[in-house]
Amino acid sequence: MKNIEKNSMLKEFYIPTYIIAPEFPTEKVSQIPSCPVIVFINTKSGGQLGRDLIVTYRKLLNHSQVFDLLEEAPDKVLHKLYGNLERLKRSGDTLATEIHRRLRLIVAGGDGTSGWLLGVVSDLKLIHPPPVATVPLGTGNNLPYSFGWGKRNPGTDQKSVISFLQLVREAKEINIDSWHIAMRMKSPKSSTCDPIAPSELPHSLHAFHRVPNNPQDTEYSCTFRGGFWNYFSMGMDAQVSYAFHSERKSHPEKFKDQLSNQKTYLKLACTQGWFCASLFHPMSRNTAHLAKVKIMKKSGKWETLEIPQSIRSIVCLNLPSFSGGLNPWGTPSERKQRKRDLVMPPLVDDGLLEIVGFKDAWHGLVLLSPKGHGTRLAQAHRVQFKFYKGATDHAYMRLDGEPWKQPLPTDDGKVLVEISHAGQVKMLATKDCIAKGIHESPAMSTVHPESSSSSDDTDDDFSEERRNFGAALSFRYNDDVKKD
Repeated sequence: MKNIEKNSMLKEFYIPTYIIAPEFPTEKVSQIPSCPVIVFINTKSGGQLGRDLIVTYRKLLNHSQVFDLLEEAPDKVLHKLYGNLERLKRSGDTLATEIHRRLRLIVAGGDGTSGWLLGVVSDLKLIHPPPVATVPLGTGNNLPYSFGWGKRNPGTDQKSVISFLQLVREAKEINIDSWHIAMRMKSPKSSTCDPIAPSELPHSLHAFHRVPNNPQDTEYSCTFRGGFWNYFSMGMDAQVSYAFHSERKSHPEKFKDQLSNQKTYLKLACTQGWFCASLFHPMSRNTAHLAKVKIMKKSGKWETLEIPQSIRSIVCLNLPSFSGGLNPWGTPSERKQRKRDLVMPPLVDDGLLEIVGFKDAWHGLVLLSPKGHGTRLAQAHRVQFKFYKGATDHAYMRLDGEPWKQPLPTDDGKVLVEISHAGQVKMLATKDCIAKGIHESPAMSTVHPESSSSSDDTDDDFSEERRNFGAALSFRYNDDVKKD
């Protein structure tokens, strides 16, 4: 409180403890904050930076409004906060009413951490969800970069944090599409294909226990469900990312800053065969060998997407930033737009994903040139991957920067992954924001995003899974899960 009393500007962000924790007595404040914030920090991100940052925020603000994600999950924090806000509003507390109306969230961490929080906010189904500002503490930082928060790790001193808070107060709200991913695996009881441990999954993706599909117990099924806001990728880029994360988990002392992290990443790209097809990873040579891909451009009809044999990685992209600020879609000419049935410039709230293919890391380096881009494959409202049986025993996938090694059945099992539109979330953007929405594009100003439902939603296997992202613990439908 001493810092807040000395700096009147900090009062604009201050939230009294009783608003967050109902067990504390009511507190009188001298003014209603114009920009009350709840801060979530992944203290594991950015090396020492995450730990330094939380110390500074707690010195400047109320300790109770700054949370360490390693100690308190955002779903529990927000569920408790909004429950208390509703109780206080009913009792006539005007401060609680204003904080509820003006609340903004800050999340400091990598893209995966930001996605975790966005999934929680989406699952809470709030009438007025709070917009989110992202502090770049990861390696890629695609989400912060897209909305003008930069891609380099920030300063952790008081002056830097106060400057960031001022940007949060001045930032504008922008809607972006949310994307739901559901994966269903079916395999015989004797199969060695088991669900991977929850600790190995991205924060915004959750697995259910294996359960029998029929009374004879001859077939088992595992369902994964989650969401993303920037990209889903499959193939060699995810494989390299997985190797990087595994190395960092085993030897955290080697990953102290962004420069050393990027050097390690480049080294792994070479050893994993991303610059040339590796003899040790023959099944990763092309995506067409692993899966059949279908897309839905408009509601109601699936089309097979032809994947060139040279493509070893596919990215389904929502934002104009990938691999640390590169734009793999670029700007196609009008001739190419007509030939491939592409819409106007990609927008973050148009209900469409841009699907891009990469041949290898050399292909990826083309993005560094002014007009460089990947292989533009399509724009789609829904995407489906059906993996061929026996092609390989696993596939590498990545959601918003968080990779995992997904087991695949090598027998007669089935693996189906489907991505579909699932509404929108609100982000906070600075004047340096590169993400564009429909309202900012004159040519698209009369276009509205397609609905996340379609005529065949009731005819496929994923209509039930689309209810929620499953990012919040209270929305994981535990009653529907049978434990082994």
